[in-house]
Amino acid sequence: MHKYLAKSNPEETIQEHTDNLLKNYQRLKKLYPAVEIDWYLLELVCLLHDLGKMNLLFQKKVGNDFGKGKGKEIPHGYLSVAFVPDSKLEQMGYSDDEIKVVYQAIARHHERKYDFSDSDWKKEIIRLEEQWTNFNYSRLGENAEYSSEIEMLYFYPGSRIFEGNSTADAETFKKYVLLKGLLNRIDFAASGGIDVELENDFLMDSMEVQLANFKAENPEADWNSLQKYMMQHQNDNIVVIAETGMGKTEAGLLWLGNNKGFFTLPLRAAINAIYERITKNIVTTNQAERVGLLHSETYSQYLLHEGNAEMDIDEYYTRTRQMSLPITICTLDQLFDFVFRYAGFEHKLATLSYSKVIIDEIQMYSSDLLAYLILGLSYIDKFGGKFCIMTATLPGIVTDLLLENGVNFVQPKEKFVSSRVRHSMEMVHTEIESEFIKPFFNNNRILVICNTISKAKKIYSELKEHFQGEEIHLIHSQFIKKDRSAKEDAIFKDGQKDSTKKCIWVATQVVEASLDIDFDLLFTELSDVNGLFQRMGRCYRNRALDVDTNVYVFDGGAKVCSGVGTFIDKLIFENSKTILNEHAGILTEEKKMELVERGYSTEALRGSEFYNDLIETINYVKAFDSYELDKADVRTRFRNINSVSVIPEKVWQDNAEEINSYFAKLRKTSKEISTKEKMIARTNLAEFMVSVPDYLYKKGEGVVREINRYESVIEFKCGYSDEIGIFMHEKQDDLFF
Repeated sequence: MHKYLAKSNPEETIQEHTDNLLKNYQRLKKLYPAVEIDWYLLELVCLLHDLGKMNLLFQKKVGNDFGKGKGKEIPHGYLSVAFVPDSKLEQMGYSDDEIKVVYQAIARHHERKYDFSDSDWKKEIIRLEEQWTNFNYSRLGENAEYSSEIEMLYFYPGSRIFEGNSTADAETFKKYVLLKGLLNRIDFAASGGIDVELENDFLMDSMEVQLANFKAENPEADWNSLQKYMMQHQNDNIVVIAETGMGKTEAGLLWLGNNKGFFTLPLRAAINAIYERITKNIVTTNQAERVGLLHSETYSQYLLHEGNAEMDIDEYYTRTRQMSLPITICTLDQLFDFVFRYAGFEHKLATLSYSKVIIDEIQMYSSDLLAYLILGLSYIDKFGGKFCIMTATLPGIVTDLLLENGVNFVQPKEKFVSSRVRHSMEMVHTEIESEFIKPFFNNNRILVICNTISKAKKIYSELKEHFQGEEIHLIHSQFIKKDRSAKEDAIFKDGQKDSTKKCIWVATQVVEASLDIDFDLLFTELSDVNGLFQRMGRCYRNRALDVDTNVYVFDGGAKVCSGVGTFIDKLIFENSKTILNEHAGILTEEKKMELVERGYSTEALRGSEFYNDLIETINYVKAFDSYELDKADVRTRFRNINSVSVIPEKVWQDNAEEINSYFAKLRKTSKEISTKEKMIARTNLAEFMVSVPDYLYKKGEGVVREINRYESVIEFKCGYSDEIGIFMHEKQDDLFF
């Protein structure tokens, strides 16, 4: 008997690899028996998926030269279909469509380009017969039968299973997505040497400990009305509106219970903060097997936490990427890009079919991300998963669109809101100006928020010049990562309500969410009613109003505020201006919720660019055929990437030695340096980078510095200082965010 290999480094036979799949299959079945999958068919595709690797060309590639393989190598999944026991499946009563699903799941368990002829495929299948006689695997039993001819009714290389318009087509598509997606998950886990799923048998106990800790400080402590509601509705899709500071994180976890869950938030900084909170205060042991963090900088975040936990960072990273952890905190793009149904999307939707998804801060999403979210939730609902939307303010259009897309959910009659009043607002009918702000700086902490970077820089330089020697600072998105992080730490420190330091921070919308800060006075340009209430949350965050006015909103007067018409929707701005001018003065939390619902109702938004983009995006995504796009294309579309990561020329000059040392490490081969060391070098290199919008990048000059065949970094010719960030040499352009 020949020893047929599935992979060469480290060496593993097809039988050994399949044994590992079957272990993970059993694990998945034990932990999630209620998944809507035919367990026999899932076991069958696990057994058969790699048998096509017996072909001589593949064996030669992995170092087994049994004889001359001829012609072009056919992807092994397309050859494994020769072993599907279709006559047995027919006898067992499976329908033609169900048997098709088995063939497709096996053939396409790796998405490979179909670039071979049907005649070459048929020849290779015939050649497999000889290998089959030399292959012995006791676990196959009667579950495999070789056939040199595949019935076209069941499979041919160009065939696909599409979503279709009929109920029967949709049902077949669902079966295919679940079968292929779970095969992928099991296969990835077996190849990565990890468990396909780790059990959530700890969360409710952790929550009880958390409550006991609250009671130790205050014997009267108990879960509040929001948290109790969430616990009582663990089996429902729910949409709840709850004021900031009501314990939404705990509420979300109580709804999740001892189930597999994903916690999604709009911004990386917010995700890092929630991860920190959960791993420090709630799930305090074995975190590397329980709670993961998934965004574009996961590895660098794990490096920061490496010292705090018993963890093998590479294994933890693999578990996180493979979605094996019980709880994953992530950005929308890591999860919801499956709505494009790109080639290879199935494992995400299959996982979500037995998971619960918590969507926090829905009011922060742009029109395109909101469209993906609505579509994603409709799939999750159809496939058997559960979701919960928790938000401080709920745009009315969201519930309308969920209902329109056939999504089932419950909504409590009451809003979870305290009677405490935190804000009193004065509308100022001019553009934002430093002259107005100056008299208010008196032994206090002031936050100024502008819509654009250029406006923030202007206000900052005027205040800095006027209050020489005082603590005046600037934060926006165009500082290199290292400086931005230092500024975030500094504003966080200055923004604690017990801080006695007097200071002014001038910022852009980078502080709207994620930063848990509490200033004494807020001066802000109007963007829209929703953004304004986010900004208000950075002032008197957790304290009752004890002054006449603590928020001043500049509405532009006869003009519009900066950024309006470029990235702030003009109609929404005008509507917001009207609504807010009717409600100046004291604003209760309930009133804020009401105004957002009104300002963002379907009626109020109709005709706005936001509304048109939202509806167009939903229709645009629905119009794609499944598998039409590849993953890289979807990633660009989904993240709406219209910026370039660069290292400013000045930063490069000042840090050339350090930057070159990282280049040197990244040029080494995997024999010379570990993956972890390379990841650390990449993380450190990223500290010198900043994201520059396309329009600005085109005005400057970028020089591509090659690191190796796969990686390069752009040196951007521009001015830079850690005080004001990037600036163009000729003239200062209007920069957003």
